Amino acid sequence: MYKLLKPILFAFYPETAHKIVMVILVILRYVPFGGAVLRAIYCRKTPKLQKEIFGLKFKNPVGLAGGFDKNGEYYNDMANFGFGFIEIGSVSPLPQDGNEKPRLFRLVDDNALINRMGLNNVGIKKVIQNLKKKKPNTIVAVNITKNNTTPIDNAEADYEKVFALAYDFADMFVLNISCPNVQGLGKLQGVEHLAGIIDRVLNMRRYYDEYKPILLKLSPDISKEQLDDIIDLALLSGIDGIVATNTTTSREGLKTPATQINEIGNGGLSGAPLFEKSKETVRYIHTKSKGLIPIIGCGGIMSPQQAKEMLDAGASLIEIYTGFIYKGPAIVKNIVNYLEKNA
Repeated sequence: MYKLLKPILFAFYPETAHKIVMVILVILRYVPFGGAVLRAIYCRKTPKLQKEIFGLKFKNPVGLAGGFDKNGEYYNDMANFGFGFIEIGSVSPLPQDGNEKPRLFRLVDDNALINRMGLNNVGIKKVIQNLKKKKPNTIVAVNITKNNTTPIDNAEADYEKVFALAYDFADMFVLNISCPNVQGLGKLQGVEHLAGIIDRVLNMRRYYDEYKPILLKLSPDISKEQLDDIIDLALLSGIDGIVATNTTTSREGLKTPATQINEIGNGGLSGAPLFEKSKETVRYIHTKSKGLIPIIGCGGIMSPQQAKEMLDAGASLIEIYTGFIYKGPAIVKNIVNYLEKNA
């Protein structure tokens, strides 16, 4: 079915196509047995793949990466496609529009996307309202960021605010310190800034009865020295895990003509060209930490075989986004089937 639908969707601008898909999912909520049909097609119970990480029980290791459901509106709809967990956001304290359109671009020859969305979202209070409307049917991670207008030196207060407000409505948290589409955000990966953010959210967590894991989302573009510092900080601080990786600013090895790339301009690249870089980052973190830091491998997974490669490199869980767009919703079931056969 997706082979028929994909050319139609790809005829629209990517952001418009995304909205069309979301409208279809909302309509299916009101179609009798609509969700049940999707679950019957795409969901599989795989006891062999169930695992407990961060104190949470995941029905399978395949999650939806942040950015697809920015405002926590479609987590149960997306769970119908078989995901073991959903990451929503990034979410900031106040609403923000993000960058000017167009801000999302397809590189079809590369099975890739370039985005400079600018962390557009409706703000944490509205996201909480969305999460209250329907009890999640899956594990939900809230991806946290600062407002674009907040100075870097004041960033830790933004992270703390979103964390505190969302605590009762999330199963786990991801601190987004690495989006390349917001000026200066990558500076938060420096230990001098990052330590302050980690201290604030870890201290805040002490006041809650229920323990909820906190992870860092890292860029694939940071240096080995910077990555070493973050690994050491994670081990010492008590951060629960790392998401590796976010999008890249690199344009190396692309099949898409350079003229088209230049016309698009700045933005974070996701999809197939990112896979090797993300996988090697996962392998490095796993080796450097001696397996003590749980890792969610994210970046360029386009096939069941690549999903297994990422897990074999040291990831405990994986996330997909661009692969879902290019390969269609069956990619989750295909990955789960392959992992089960090769477990």
